[in-house]
Amino acid sequence: MKKSILNLENKTVGNIDLDSNIFGIKTLPDLIHQYIRYQNAKSRQGSHKTKTRSEVSGRSKKPFSQKGTGNARQGSNKPPNFRGGAVSMGPVNRDHSFNLNKKEKKLALKSALSTKVTDDKVVIIDTFEIKNFKTKELNSNLKHFDYKSALFIYSENGIDKNFKLASSNIPKVSILNQKGINVKDLITFDKIFFEKKSIDEITKRLLWKITNKKYLLNKLMI
Repeated sequence: MKKSILNLENKTVGNIDLDSNIFGIKTLPDLIHQYIRYQNAKSRQGSHKTKTRSEVSGRSKKPFSQKGTGNARQGSNKPPNFRGGAVSMGPVNRDHSFNLNKKEKKLALKSALSTKVTDDKVVIIDTFEIKNFKTKELNSNLKHFDYKSALFIYSENGIDKNFKLASSNIPKVSILNQKGINVKDLITFDKIFFEKKSIDEITKRLLWKITNKKYLLNKLMI
């Protein structure tokens, strides 16, 4: 699968072959949805808490006499039916996260990448290096790509300092290291801009087991 490599002025500077095992698989909406649920659940703080009868401050003295008042008998003013009392069946501190298999995570990521390529929402840039950190100049160049929101994924070598400073003031534009690539960001942002080196690193990481097995088989045959 061939894809054009562009510069930040939207001019073609070359071509790259995308691995069909990563960027050309079938879209799996159910698995993508499950992965986003997994991400959202994992990011929840889970610190919501209400007080039980044992935690409410107050005396354990009877609020009124057992008999003669016409009211139902009460042992203290801490029950939920009293104003300022405890909350019945209220939320407690807990972990909202759930497990997702490694194979499912990897497959969901491949499916999300393939979906973006199919929808023509993936742009491959040769490098994110720019001469200065002026936001105005970078913003004028990015307008050629016609995006609603953009995510720039850079390689392990890091992001260009000027590009980082210039992009920080542009609305709906974010940057991310290829190690942190995830399904939620891929689906949320309109267009995904990959640095050429990051494509090679992502391909190597997601196909590591396949290449490793081939290496071991070749070694055994020798």
